Amino acid sequence: MAGWVDAVVGGGGLLLLPALLVAAPGLPVATALGTNKLAAIFGTATAAATYARRTKIDWRVVGPAAGFAVLSAGVGAALAGAVPASAYRPVVLVVLVSVALFVLLRPRLGVVAQPARRTPVRVAVVIAVAGVGIALYDGLIGPGTGTFLVLAFTMVVGADFVHGSAMAKVVNAGTNLGALVVFGVTGHVWWLLGAAMAVCNIAGAVVGARMALRRGSGFVRVVLLVVVLALVAKLGYDQWMAR
Repeated sequence: MAGWVDAVVGGGGLLLLPALLVAAPGLPVATALGTNKLAAIFGTATAAATYARRTKIDWRVVGPAAGFAVLSAGVGAALAGAVPASAYRPVVLVVLVSVALFVLLRPRLGVVAQPARRTPVRVAVVIAVAGVGIALYDGLIGPGTGTFLVLAFTMVVGADFVHGSAMAKVVNAGTNLGALVVFGVTGHVWWLLGAAMAVCNIAGAVVGARMALRRGSGFVRVVLLVVVLALVAKLGYDQWMAR
């Protein structure tokens, strides 16, 4: 299921991380994050390959963004645990609520591509936002990264939701790789469990990517809103209720 969600619009970690922590009580958060990355990198890479075979990906944008993402996510993973979640959770909540309102109030956003918005300045901005800012967040905590990437490519350079999701998968594979290397080196990956989860994640990713391509941007928009609202509910619960 997490592979399906990730392939369509991102946010698979919203399912994978809680499942890991419930299935293995006492598992260190860093190990849960690392194991999640092992499963997720196979899913995102599979989804990226599926999109690349069936739609056009602007490699001039996603290539540099993915390169920066590997490094930035690695830095984030190295800092994971150094900054308490309570410090940045309210900020992420505000951003998510703003995103939900923006998407709801702009029903045409992401439905049709706007190539005129892909100016050199906007391309540089989205490379910095996706490859540095969002990738750093992915290494630190992770859930919602794919969703943030889809929105970045849609809102900044005018991609429709299907192509934005395709571009997001490439960059997300880079963030997963950078974080996984750091978590692996520091011993925070449960390799056997992560490998087993990866097989299922691949299956979900193939189904999700094909469904998004077949059903189009309107379908992706609905899933995006559901995932954003679920993220808001989860982070809100963690911030105010789970104490």
